[in-house]
Amino acid sequence: MSARRLLSWKIAEKVHRTAPEGHRVLITAPYGQDAQSVAKLLAQNGYDILICQSIDELAAAFDEHVGAILVTEEALTGQLGALRHALEAQPAWSDIPFILLAGRQAGRGIAAEAIRRRLPDNATNVVLLERPLSSESLLSAIASAMKARQKQFLLRDQVAELDAERRRLSTLLENLPVGVAFIGPAGDTQLVNPAFRRFDIDGTIPGLDPTIQPRWEAWDADGNRLEPKDFPGMRSLRGENFGGVEFLYHPPDGPDVWTRVGSVPLKDEDDIVTGAISVIVDIDEQKRAQEALVDAARTLEAQVAERTADLKGALDRLEAEAAERKRAEAALRQSQKMEVVGQLTGGIAHDFNNMLTGVIGAIDIMKRRIASGRINEIDRFMDAAATSAQRAASLTARLLAFSRRQSLDSRATDINALVLSLEEFLRRTMTERIELSIAPADGLPPGIADANQLESAIVNLAINARDAMPDGGKLTIETRAADLDDAYCATRPGVRPGSYVIVSVSDTGVGMDEKMVEKVFEPFFTTKPIGQGTGLGLSMVYGFAKQSNGQVRIHSAVGTGTTVSIFLPAADVVNDSEASATSATIREGDGQSVLLVEDDDSVRLLVCDVLEELGYRTFEAAEPGHACEMLRSGQHFDLMVSDVGLPGMNGRQLAEIARDHHPDLPILFVTGYAENAAIRADFLGTNMALITKPFQIEVLSAKISEMLGVK
Repeated sequence: MSARRLLSWKIAEKVHRTAPEGHRVLITAPYGQDAQSVAKLLAQNGYDILICQSIDELAAAFDEHVGAILVTEEALTGQLGALRHALEAQPAWSDIPFILLAGRQAGRGIAAEAIRRRLPDNATNVVLLERPLSSESLLSAIASAMKARQKQFLLRDQVAELDAERRRLSTLLENLPVGVAFIGPAGDTQLVNPAFRRFDIDGTIPGLDPTIQPRWEAWDADGNRLEPKDFPGMRSLRGENFGGVEFLYHPPDGPDVWTRVGSVPLKDEDDIVTGAISVIVDIDEQKRAQEALVDAARTLEAQVAERTADLKGALDRLEAEAAERKRAEAALRQSQKMEVVGQLTGGIAHDFNNMLTGVIGAIDIMKRRIASGRINEIDRFMDAAATSAQRAASLTARLLAFSRRQSLDSRATDINALVLSLEEFLRRTMTERIELSIAPADGLPPGIADANQLESAIVNLAINARDAMPDGGKLTIETRAADLDDAYCATRPGVRPGSYVIVSVSDTGVGMDEKMVEKVFEPFFTTKPIGQGTGLGLSMVYGFAKQSNGQVRIHSAVGTGTTVSIFLPAADVVNDSEASATSATIREGDGQSVLLVEDDDSVRLLVCDVLEELGYRTFEAAEPGHACEMLRSGQHFDLMVSDVGLPGMNGRQLAEIARDHHPDLPILFVTGYAENAAIRADFLGTNMALITKPFQIEVLSAKISEMLGVK
């Protein structure tokens, strides 16, 4: 076995060797030096080994440390009752992996099954290996068995956690002083607590059960008796939020009870009603107290003091209900946060499936056309695939911006110049009925930002403003400076004191109410019609601003318009050391040597072909260890192109090793997402650059030419 393969196994199996449970391999091989040979091999690879001289000793060694069992066919010649009993004593989740070593014989299929049947029938997780076999095969089988055993422990822990959560929920419901029931879409009560069962509702809600409908009596605003179809549970199953209505409940025996019944619908991510939650609160004491107060007004003045005490008691109960309601609202807000997470994952899956359909479908059609020799229209499908891929790349960039994990090239930037450079483009983007006004502030200090991302944010806000003015209006983009002191920031969580440059985009469009303003930065939330927006524009702006150590403020009023302001930290001077935007022309090399380090096979194949197409001699390394060997070999390299996220070490650490052997070696990083590279100025060193995946061949060739000084 090669040293490289052994190293990869050691890395992969480290978790199994150090796990608190399931880290031990039991070995029973009675003949010759089989047990000692296998134990030595496994011990050299870091495994915890226990040799058992017999099957009975093996059965006695069963405990939580056992990860896998290796036995030879010679060990199965005696009685196996102890092993059977030990397996029967295992918990239901446990299925210890067995690796059975057998000799190679003629007619092996029948013989192997006969050997397999020597084990007890409750040994169900068995891998049969024929001897002789290589160390590589044995280590692979042991690693797979140990990995499977760790999954069993994980499943055990997950089941235990779910059981604990279920018990907590059950305890909560059983001890709530109010009745709670989960209702299915057909009106069946699926889960009720004792306080709910007190009202003899078992199986079907009153709105659908004629036998108990007469027991529930309520009246509408006009004094008419409430129809069963208008009961709270029925209305919630139609998608309505029903805050609560007072019912006089007539039990089969005993006095009538005043209650307050409310219900809310349960909906899935598609806004389809899947059930409801109904709550019954016993307000009989409160109601009787109110009636007593009415009677007290008609009696002697001497009873006023006594009735006032009753009223105070009722008010105390009302305050307790209000406090309980606040706690319930806090729980609801937490639930809404979780709903946003579900909305984010669902939106990502929906959009990426659409884009992947365009890419995969176009590739399939191109394969069929090429196979049949029809290539005259293949460019159309290539463009369709490229368009879908670019849309996916744009969505990924917006998601990284929202998550504050995009790679930013933040530097001191002339904000006024940047805004003015967008004027012509924005005028072409606006309709004829929209007036564009740009108002740069005099003496504005530079701001610290990634210029490209700031341009994208301003364009996003301008397009949103345009869409908010379908009948025309005025779009204003203005800049200003502001100093935020401690007193201002103390009332606004998340805002840091300091000097800021502010870019504001204002429109005179339809505006938004307060509820809508609270949701505008949520991912995939949009006010536009279906198909006219991803709902990530403002999320991207928010993520970019926060990652740039700034903030975003929005002010809006229905019928008046909306203003969105981006706050960016102010700088002292503009950094103009970087060259202007690189030309999109493809620049070819002249046989320079490039070391390419990339662990993804597909990406490495693509970049290698691109570099060779551009005229560079390319040397590949799939992992950092191989790259280090090539760097230490003394071979000359003109450039190193490395992924940031590599197994074992990141690209920046590899760059430090490269500079030890080639001090002046230019290094170009490529990354799809790397948290440590989120701020380029903190990540890059001298003669280093970074581009993000996916990239076009023009961008790669231009960056390489720039670093190598190719004209």
